[in-house]
Amino acid sequence: MGWMASAQTNFQTFYDLGRGHFTTTLEGFHQDNWGNTFFFIDYDYNNKDGNKVVSPNNTYFEIARCLNFWSESALAPLSLQVEYNGGFGTWGNLSGLPGIDYGAFPVNSAFLFGFDYFLHSANFNNTLNLKVLYKHFVNLASKVPLQFTAVWGLQDLFGLKGLRFSGFADFWCEGSNLVFLSEPQLWFQLFDHFNIGGEVELSYNFAGMQGFNVMPCIGTKWVF
Repeated sequence: MGWMASAQTNFQTFYDLGRGHFTTTLEGFHQDNWGNTFFFIDYDYNNKDGNKVVSPNNTYFEIARCLNFWSESALAPLSLQVEYNGGFGTWGNLSGLPGIDYGAFPVNSAFLFGFDYFLHSANFNNTLNLKVLYKHFVNLASKVPLQFTAVWGLQDLFGLKGLRFSGFADFWCEGSNLVFLSEPQLWFQLFDHFNIGGEVELSYNFAGMQGFNVMPCIGTKWVF
């Protein structure tokens, strides 16, 4: 299947130029006879004691399962998807200095289910997944409980071997707010497992930031 493997795990390390801290992502993809499983776990590292970062301050987790028992039929590109999202974070400074507050906040659990449609080039170097998902937040009602998602991957971009353009775009309603998030990534494979590159976070009304925001990151990726 070209560049695509039936199973892959990678570890990404970013420096967020917009927020001024490091983020790590552990990401995995596994394909089997019943479909595929995808997950990632993010950690932000900005819990400070004074001016020193001492621990992670935010974490976020997603796991999604696509079910497809009809891969030999005309409906092969269409899968059923179930997904879970959730996390938590902290804010403030651990130093306890007067006037510096400290607290924690949840990223409400969300359960999603719906459809995934898979498009690809003949050699699977270029792929596109389009998803329509019902999204239910725990203890948070949404006016429109839907999420629309596109996930893409372009391998050997512009004919340059090892250059990959990938990413996703999500659009959903959270409470009464419309939210958009996209993280296009560009990676260049230096050798078998090691990649350099980065991503740009494009968002609207996301994670407490109102309006449209752009957060560039530089990073590395190790593919196990």
